[in-house]
Amino acid sequence: MTFKSSARDILATLIAFDTTSRNSNLELIRWVEEYLSGYGVPSTRVVNADASKANLYATVGPNVEGGIILSGHSDVVPIDGQDWHSDPWTVTEKEGLLHGRGTCDMKGFIALALAAVPLFKDAARPIHLAFSYDEEVGCLGAPAMIEEMAAKLPKPALAIIGEPTMMKPVTGHKGICVHDVEILGHEAHSSLTHLGISANMVAVELMHDLAVLSRELWEQADPESPFVPPHATLTIGKMEGGTAPNILARRAAFTFDLRCPPGIDPEALLAPFKEKCAALDKELKAAFPQTGVTITRQSNAPPMTHAGSEQAEAFIRKLTGDNSPAGVVSYAAEAGQFQQAGFPTVICGPGSIEQAHQPNEYLSVEQFERGIKFMERLAEELKE
Repeated sequence: MTFKSSARDILATLIAFDTTSRNSNLELIRWVEEYLSGYGVPSTRVVNADASKANLYATVGPNVEGGIILSGHSDVVPIDGQDWHSDPWTVTEKEGLLHGRGTCDMKGFIALALAAVPLFKDAARPIHLAFSYDEEVGCLGAPAMIEEMAAKLPKPALAIIGEPTMMKPVTGHKGICVHDVEILGHEAHSSLTHLGISANMVAVELMHDLAVLSRELWEQADPESPFVPPHATLTIGKMEGGTAPNILARRAAFTFDLRCPPGIDPEALLAPFKEKCAALDKELKAAFPQTGVTITRQSNAPPMTHAGSEQAEAFIRKLTGDNSPAGVVSYAAEAGQFQQAGFPTVICGPGSIEQAHQPNEYLSVEQFERGIKFMERLAEELKE
């Protein structure tokens, strides 16, 4: 079987696993374990608290320093409410495009890395495969795996995070922090507002404050920033609340994310908002002890910068032949977490982020084949 046909078969297998972040990824992890075992490659799971999900890492080749980490996340975003023209869990090729949930983001890269295992086995330096869970909900899974890899592996030379970049090197991304806000009110008839507290009304006030902050961040954008958009961004992604129009809402909740370029402290930006939440919590409890406002940080993934990854970037350019200026991306990724752990890190993978998370997500055959050439050149480099 050729590299190309093997990679296509592996991609089809990976896409068939519905690893939407709300689901377990263990069936996919089990398949990868068995695949690697077939080549005599042992692997290690790093599971979550209830063992319903797992990261997986493995070393292909000699257990020596100077290896390369190839990293990707196994989870995908939901297809709910999207207008798909083909089965999202089946790779469908049409007009040179490989459609399917996760083909671009980012099972295409994982398939390429796995298909290249036979090429990596006899190299002089190792490949360290690293596959995570829950990247799509705040980069929650990778840190435990990264910590273990940093402690147990012979020091790798660099990490390649295979997010879609059109196979061009990216050396910077924004960080992301995600917060849940919950408001508990006191139910009463909606005509008797003096007898209760509407959680929805409190939530609207707090969301308005975040909308004002979002606008201020836009207006304060650094014109020299390489990011698009250039400023820190804040969006409210989910909100819920209330039982009926004529009942003061007992509960309301919303979730927001803040994405900051390097050099901007998200905690400093959110300090006034958190102070207001604390003040409102005290005010509500004074009226009804069971009420209040709770803000919980769910994730806080760091940004990635160019510093310290210059040689890693040069190595990637040697493999891709790309000499355009190194890019930055506005999405958050696990690259900042690898960099924070001391690994020189570059993002480089097939496809465009513009196709990710969309109905009829796709990875072009041309990009997939460029990924094949990349892995073949990487295998040659590791023989030296």
